[in-house]
Amino acid sequence: MATAPLLPASSPAEKLTLAVVAGGLLALLLALADADATRQKTWFYLALGLVSGGTLAWSWLKFGTAPAGVQQNNLWLRASTGRGAVAWVTGLVLTGFYVVLYWYSGDDGHGHFGPLNNLVHALDGFSQTLRARPADQWFLYGTFYTLAVLLMGARALWKYRHSRYQLIRTASVMFFQLGFAFLLPGLLQFFQQPEFYFTYFWPLKYDYLFPGTVTSLVQNGGLGVFMVFWGAAMSLLATPVLTYFFGKRWYCSWVCGCGGLAETAGDPYRHLADKSRAAWRWEVGIIYTVLVAIVAITALLWVNFAMHSTLLGEAGNVAAKWYGFAIGSVFSGVIGVGFYPLMGARVWCRFGCPMAAYLGLLQKHFSRFRISTNGAQCISCGNCSNVCEMGIDVQQYAQRGAPIIRASCVGCGMCSTACPRGVLNLENGPREGRYQASQLIHADSLRILS
Repeated sequence: MATAPLLPASSPAEKLTLAVVAGGLLALLLALADADATRQKTWFYLALGLVSGGTLAWSWLKFGTAPAGVQQNNLWLRASTGRGAVAWVTGLVLTGFYVVLYWYSGDDGHGHFGPLNNLVHALDGFSQTLRARPADQWFLYGTFYTLAVLLMGARALWKYRHSRYQLIRTASVMFFQLGFAFLLPGLLQFFQQPEFYFTYFWPLKYDYLFPGTVTSLVQNGGLGVFMVFWGAAMSLLATPVLTYFFGKRWYCSWVCGCGGLAETAGDPYRHLADKSRAAWRWEVGIIYTVLVAIVAITALLWVNFAMHSTLLGEAGNVAAKWYGFAIGSVFSGVIGVGFYPLMGARVWCRFGCPMAAYLGLLQKHFSRFRISTNGAQCISCGNCSNVCEMGIDVQQYAQRGAPIIRASCVGCGMCSTACPRGVLNLENGPREGRYQASQLIHADSLRILS
């Protein structure tokens, strides 16, 4: 009778750091439950300190002191990363948090934010300093989100310290999340300017090109006009140009906050991405449907705006609200992050993000970017496929020596980083050779499907 393999035991020091993290989570629960405002803040900041310190210490012990290189660390055998009991509990907690955040933590008009009220008001002082206004549930979420990217980004820096590409890429997503997605929007509010996220563009930040948003920003004056110009130029001009030269990685793996969270906090779950043909069919069917939906809604809103709301009345706004609920909240938040421990970290990016679909079409048909392979050097270890969070079976390409030109590839480079033989290389090659390679892959795909 076969017995399950034993996992290597954690060192006493690692157990101690994990106990510190657990203590931080306990303090967070106490902050939620305590009725005294002073103690709420004490518990809250103690929780942030313990979770941050424990996570950094554990990451250093686990990866910073270990030999450099990608180690699988028995990920499929662990209850936390192999869809075991710990993974299910983690997924339930994350999903529950998003449900409470989106639908049960709005301001009731008297400064009360539902179940998260204590945590929100614990950040009032920080929010006043940064934004010149009290905290709300979205400021709490932004703080947690940014902290997760920074802490798990430090983990990634230690884990992938042997790869210059991964170090720069990880530092980039940490920088853009902290500076452009958290501090800058707060500072704009401090100076009584519209809150604006310069690293999010249409169609991901879908309302930035809606008539109502554009009109509101233009009425704000010169800075608002610049924001409209920035959003339109980045979405319609800069995105095609940058994607032509660098592929979708310039955004999905270097700038985007969704991708930043996936690449840092979601790194332990990247191997969970389904590599099956059925998953690929679902991916294509869903993500392009979402893209078509937001393009159609945006166009209809502008037509209706030009006709002074005589074409659709309020129907366009209703459609936009339902899109925001189903895609902007349920898909990108509840499922996109809550299902990290069960379906991998790029569920939203792979199946739902309209920006990823838009970039993917440009990358597949017009970009110079590709991942070249050297089939003669491939030893079929499977490391490349195991670390691909977009569900691409990289090993099949590597074995055939075929370049990887896929709309879904975000150019994270993990397949190249994990390869022990240097088989895979990220390139911005000439269009001529890339086109011939894509024909070869298309022919192989037709043969497989037939």
